[in-house]
Amino acid sequence: MIVNLAEKLYNGTKKSHTAAENVGFMKCFVKGVVDKECFAKFLSNFYFIYTALEIGIESHKHHPAIRGVYFPELNRQDALVKDMEFYYGEQWQEQIKPSPVTQTYLQRLQKLVNCSPELLIGHTYTRYMGDLSGGQMLQAIAQSGLKLQGFQGTSFYNFEQIPDKKAFKGKYRKALNSIPIDNVTAEKIVDEANYAFKLNMQIAQELEDMLIRAIGQLTFNNLTSSYTHGSTEVTTS
Repeated sequence: MIVNLAEKLYNGTKKSHTAAENVGFMKCFVKGVVDKECFAKFLSNFYFIYTALEIGIESHKHHPAIRGVYFPELNRQDALVKDMEFYYGEQWQEQIKPSPVTQTYLQRLQKLVNCSPELLIGHTYTRYMGDLSGGQMLQAIAQSGLKLQGFQGTSFYNFEQIPDKKAFKGKYRKALNSIPIDNVTAEKIVDEANYAFKLNMQIAQELEDMLIRAIGQLTFNNLTSSYTHGSTEVTTS
């Protein structure tokens, strides 16, 4: 049975998408307030997450639900290694560890790898489509805010193997709709995508105390006091 999974994911995660955009850490980020220590920690958590996710996807690349959305060109692990080397030096592996929420995230991914690999699609959709959609904007902000040269420290956002991101996203959505699943499984994938959003929001929120120490409580309050309508929301009059 073929279901319109791309549409279900898009519509089913709108509220989560908006909530993610209103997390204080991200609101500061998009306004150009980027602290080097916070950003490095932010990316280090992603190193652990993408490593686990990509190992899991690779191990199930022949699974009926996974093989249709198996795109190694999306992989971020190697790019994140470059960023870790930039921020932490050659001994970077000794200097980073997953945050408490990241550990919860890793446990969840491992559970899915072992028991429900089709639900990993909820995580690949949440992360990779977000990276492709807003990543270049965030990269430019980080480059400017941290005065970085070229792609140093922002390789995570640089999809060298995907020159036409708009075309690829269309290809990815088409692939989602070709996955042979039923509506019950599709709804479970949407639920998992919303849980992925929740975990990603919590990872950002973990960093807010560090960011506040860097920029000051008053500045943080001024930057985050307003509510922003999400980029996927449909504004009604």
